Amino acid sequence: MNNNVIINPISMGTEAFDTYIDVADAVNADELKSSGNFIGANTIEVELYEMQNKHIIPVFTKDNEPLISHADFIQSTSDVIQHYFRGETILAPAIRVSHPIKGRVPDARHKPALQLEEHEKTLYYERAMFVFDIPSIYKDIDGQDISLSVGGVKSYGIDKLNNRKGADEHFKIFIGFSVKVCSNLSVWSDGAMLDLRVRSQGELMDALMHMINNYQAKEHVLAMQKLSEYQLTESQFAQIMGRARLYQYLPNDLKKQIPPLLFTDTQMGVVAKDYYQDQSFCRNQNGDINLWRMYNLFTGANKSSYIDSFLDRSVNAFEFTHQLQRGLEGNASNWYLN
Repeated sequence: MNNNVIINPISMGTEAFDTYIDVADAVNADELKSSGNFIGANTIEVELYEMQNKHIIPVFTKDNEPLISHADFIQSTSDVIQHYFRGETILAPAIRVSHPIKGRVPDARHKPALQLEEHEKTLYYERAMFVFDIPSIYKDIDGQDISLSVGGVKSYGIDKLNNRKGADEHFKIFIGFSVKVCSNLSVWSDGAMLDLRVRSQGELMDALMHMINNYQAKEHVLAMQKLSEYQLTESQFAQIMGRARLYQYLPNDLKKQIPPLLFTDTQMGVVAKDYYQDQSFCRNQNGDINLWRMYNLFTGANKSSYIDSFLDRSVNAFEFTHQLQRGLEGNASNWYLN
């Protein structure tokens, strides 16, 4: 544990959840690992042991000092949440990586690629995302179980490797809930730091503690539950989908006046398809769909995002759906519904 980080699990811990969020005494012992289905396309799943023992670590070129590695990032997060949520069931992390950077040892520089032996190959991945599931802290929304999750994203490609050790390194961290039936991640802005810059593991762990301490779990759950109370008709859903396609091509001065939508045309096509076909969150028999279900269509479509854009779109999915709610309430004009 880093000596620069003050851990005080009593300041929040499960006590902050007890008044509203359900805290289980025990969780099925078969649930040993977090679900790796939080993101899909363009990634592969790896084990922490493999990252720690087989992946090389990029360095700052001016002094050959290592960056905070993906494995160190995951271990630091584990240290923080093991103290913070002491006594809870914390599953082993699910880790997904993308954009492999392959190399070879100097002695094998003249070998054809097909003749390389395993010990002559080097490998690391530019991007990694991980999630720790905490299934003993959970809630039910519209018949679906959600449980607490904590995780992060790091892309070496954002760091300036031509610097010396001590330059800013970039991270994204989050705390939120995952939907058990599909592993959709539900993250809002109060539970995410999307442009975290630190210079040491101590600073990184301090930031994790700060984020968890300031996360309002009860308010987040209440906000998601509120979504289930608002219905869109088939006509309204169709209009939103059509205007979402138009949004990308609006003049910039008009676009600035409208709640942003970060999802691609392809992802909006997935939302439209799942409106009819998703087994858990599709429309009802008369074509209506509540905003909680629609929100999950967006978080489901987000699984096709690259790792470095996933969290930004995850936060945007909630903000976009919340803006629709305000429009339905009549508290704000909404271009997508007008």
